[in-house]
Amino acid sequence: MGAEASGSGPALRELLREAEASLLECKVCFERFGHRQQRRPRNLSCGHVVCLACVAALAHPRTLALECPFCRRACRGCDTSDCLPVLHLLELLGSALRPGPAAPRAAPAAPGALTCQRAFGGWGTLVNPTGLALCPKTGRVVVVHDGKRRVKVFDSGGGCAHQFGEKGDAARDLRYPLDVTVTSDCHVVVTDAGDRSLKVFDFFGQIKLVLGGHFCLPWGVETTPQNGVLVTDAEAGSLHLLEVDFPEGVLRRTERLQAHLRRPRGVAVSWLTGAIAVLEHPLGPGACSSTTVKVFSASMQLIGQVDSFGLSLFFPSKITASAVAFDHQGNVVVADTSSPAVLCLGKPEEFPVLKPIITHGLSHPVALTFTKESSLLVLDSAVHSVKVYKVDWG
Repeated sequence: MGAEASGSGPALRELLREAEASLLECKVCFERFGHRQQRRPRNLSCGHVVCLACVAALAHPRTLALECPFCRRACRGCDTSDCLPVLHLLELLGSALRPGPAAPRAAPAAPGALTCQRAFGGWGTLVNPTGLALCPKTGRVVVVHDGKRRVKVFDSGGGCAHQFGEKGDAARDLRYPLDVTVTSDCHVVVTDAGDRSLKVFDFFGQIKLVLGGHFCLPWGVETTPQNGVLVTDAEAGSLHLLEVDFPEGVLRRTERLQAHLRRPRGVAVSWLTGAIAVLEHPLGPGACSSTTVKVFSASMQLIGQVDSFGLSLFFPSKITASAVAFDHQGNVVVADTSSPAVLCLGKPEEFPVLKPIITHGLSHPVALTFTKESSLLVLDSAVHSVKVYKVDWG
């Protein structure tokens, strides 16, 4: 009985930590809710909950009008109300969540598991972000989003280093960026659905090249180990490889690698094997949230394939893959917006060896990338932030 009680203590503390992260934290500023005035949880008219300080920051100073940062529904600051369930939960769990001698230091997850170390961005800094990339030389994080300046560059500490890509209709502007990659020589490549083009900037935001008229709807973009650029065309159902002289801003060659894909979006390349993964979103009856992961060898031979139905045989809930990446061992990793979760599918020739690697703390993951140190960056668009996961060895 004593052993049982001692074993339940860490499990309870882990449950409380999860509750604190998912329920007791404002998803705009990432501060913990509390009973004091500025941290009190407030209900917006749409049902989302933010702290009073964020209500005040989001509301117009004269009219008090504001938009919900999650669903964009309009409301007024004076129409918000205390979220009583969260306040009651704070009261109920307050003593258990307070650090003290009764809570010995324990690993929050099993050794070797990915745990969220920090998050950066948040509403206002990022607005409905869609794409994420890492600069291979500097380690800086590049995100495309719906802000006034569409490309935001973060330093290693999560602070905004600089931003560029004005919202506008000029050829050099970005209307509706979908995805981003950074080349080995630090050029930023963005797919723009607004004018159906591919745009190349240097790392400080000077436009180098605009490729319009080459694609029906360019979507996913990724850099290859040879510094080429892979682009999916969701409307044409194709995958393209571009060779660009980035310093000169000249397209040297383009090659269509695949021509019969079904609404391809996300694309990733393994720097270990050269394999290419493509995420399809096929149309058809019952296919509105169905996805397929296809993996091709460096010579474009299909070496692995799995769809939502196949994955559902291994996972208790429906899976809708929204992003794909390779880890440093050549495993295929996908983000799932249905659970939401991040799942490892194993190596292409072993498909699918499904292993959940992040199962809580996410709202709507839309992009993934691994750092050189094997940290995993997840772009969570519902909370407008980048979350940094690292292996916890206990």
